[in-house]
Amino acid sequence: MNGKNGKRTSDIRRFRRYFLFLADLFSISVMFFVAWVVLIHNLPLPEGTWWWHWLLLLGCNSLFLLAFGCYDSLWRYASPKEYLLQFLALTCGNVLFALGNRFLIAPELKCPLRLQLFAMLLTLVTMWMFRFVCRYQRQLRLSWQHSKRATTKIAIIGAGDVGVAMVDEIRRDTACTYDVVCFFDDDPIKQRAHVRGIPVRGPVSTVVEHVRNTEIKELVVAIPSLENERKQEILKICSQTGCRVRMMPNIDQQLSGEGGSLLGHMRDVQPNDLLGREMVNFQNTDVYEFLSGKVVMVTGGGGSIGSELCRQIAAQHPLRLVIVDIYENNAYDIQQELRHQYGDGLDLRVEIASVRDEKKIDILFRRYHPQIVFHAAAHKHVPLMEPCPEEAIKNNVFGTYNVAHAAARYQAEKFVLISTDKAVNPTNVMGASKRLCEMVVQSMQNVSDTVFVAVRFGNVLGSNGSVIPLFKRQLAGGGPLTITDRRIIRYFMTIPEAAQLVMQAGAMAKSAQVFVLDMGEPVKILDLAENLVRMAGLTPYVDVDIIETGLRPGEKLYEELLMDSDTLTATKNNKIFIEQQEAIPHEEMEADLELLRQVIETEDVEQMVATMRRIVPTFKTPEEVNRQAVAQHRVPDAESPVTVG
Repeated sequence: MNGKNGKRTSDIRRFRRYFLFLADLFSISVMFFVAWVVLIHNLPLPEGTWWWHWLLLLGCNSLFLLAFGCYDSLWRYASPKEYLLQFLALTCGNVLFALGNRFLIAPELKCPLRLQLFAMLLTLVTMWMFRFVCRYQRQLRLSWQHSKRATTKIAIIGAGDVGVAMVDEIRRDTACTYDVVCFFDDDPIKQRAHVRGIPVRGPVSTVVEHVRNTEIKELVVAIPSLENERKQEILKICSQTGCRVRMMPNIDQQLSGEGGSLLGHMRDVQPNDLLGREMVNFQNTDVYEFLSGKVVMVTGGGGSIGSELCRQIAAQHPLRLVIVDIYENNAYDIQQELRHQYGDGLDLRVEIASVRDEKKIDILFRRYHPQIVFHAAAHKHVPLMEPCPEEAIKNNVFGTYNVAHAAARYQAEKFVLISTDKAVNPTNVMGASKRLCEMVVQSMQNVSDTVFVAVRFGNVLGSNGSVIPLFKRQLAGGGPLTITDRRIIRYFMTIPEAAQLVMQAGAMAKSAQVFVLDMGEPVKILDLAENLVRMAGLTPYVDVDIIETGLRPGEKLYEELLMDSDTLTATKNNKIFIEQQEAIPHEEMEADLELLRQVIETEDVEQMVATMRRIVPTFKTPEEVNRQAVAQHRVPDAESPVTVG
């Protein structure tokens, strides 16, 4: 079927070329005789020789029209280049005609130069007018068809090249139902003018007054080069209109995407658009030197952070990349993605294994001898770990222990633990288990020459189990959106930021350090929920409810990145800091872990939690921490009418 369609398209294109070529020959012929008739009273033109000149003129012009590729372009997309080529082709053709007229034809039978120039001018104008009429007729037909199918009225913010290209594509696309009503642009020259026949109503600051209570249903921000601060301002303005807000990505994302359609690149507002700060981009020189030509192992390599780590590590030309994950579906997905992108250019190995299995971990280290180890495997869901502390201990604590000791045993250069802000003054089993992971890493400082380091960051936007995918699913289902407490604040970062931080910290690490990222101001979860509703063109608490369900077991109102800000040390990167902590004696850590092994055998949940509290002195109850947070005004008040579920 595709073969038939391809042949039909090729036949149509060939027919159009032949038709246009014949139309040009007809124009050359007609305009030559028109010029002859017009000038017949002023020039001595010998009778009976017209056909010599006509055939010579056709031959010369045809030669250069074909040589200059005047029929290779689609004239519906013609640019000044196509018109220039046509002018040059006719000029060269007529120069050749003049030379032939001078040297091949007898003097008494020559065609006067004035006739040649006049005929050329008439021909050029006729050919251009023919193309213009064809394009204009097609434009009218498309506009008429577009007016019949257009059902969604939109406004475009940004009357630049991208905005104009969008209008052209909307009018060409026979499946598109958008009707562009107006533009908004901060350029004073464009304001109150028309672009492609569409009015520019005014600056972006006037969007609300021009759009609210109109038939416009969507706003498209078509300024790919926006700085983050300005983007936040525009999104805030758009959120007040009640319209759905969509965006064009930056030029790098457009080029890396599939397909050439601008409309295909248009997307809804993403969580990172609402981050409220600039994306953190780290220098890659150190990272390249750190990873290039090395055997790199990533545990939990199929997860959100682990898979992004694998993508970015693969770009640094490692000698070999080893992905270890217990969940084969995720491991398969990242394996296929990297194979598709790099082919044989990446030595990729995927191993299905649990970090709990000490013997299997030893086998993998003996088999591959990784030089760099990124440990991302962990249980991370706070509510799920509360009733199952033994699973958090087995997977997070002893999994880290197994991988760290294997790294030391097989003399890996560096071991990088991916930790979390929930490990700081933890109020839940998951956070306490991750703090124990950090303590295991700290205790390994003098065990071998391997450099051990932990990287701590906040919530990752869009990761598995995070609040954003939950909000999106709830919004797609018509709501309501659920938050546990309207006062909750969290630090957020994107998945690429998290992966970059991990690699950069690994490159800079010396030993027994905890790296943290300056993540700016924390984000209020309620504000995030309200903004997502508004960006979908809906009104919070009117179109979509936001319900407060109550704090979950172990959940606190705010998270911290630092144990003690007094021990904070700056690095050469002004966004990365090191929290210096005292090393934990390895023998003491071994004794504590042995106690945990024994208490797990009791199957007594309360005793397990009590033992974790003894080993982790900062492990407190959420009630205690939340009361203190409210008393010290560490969490903001919220005045929005959240429904209590």
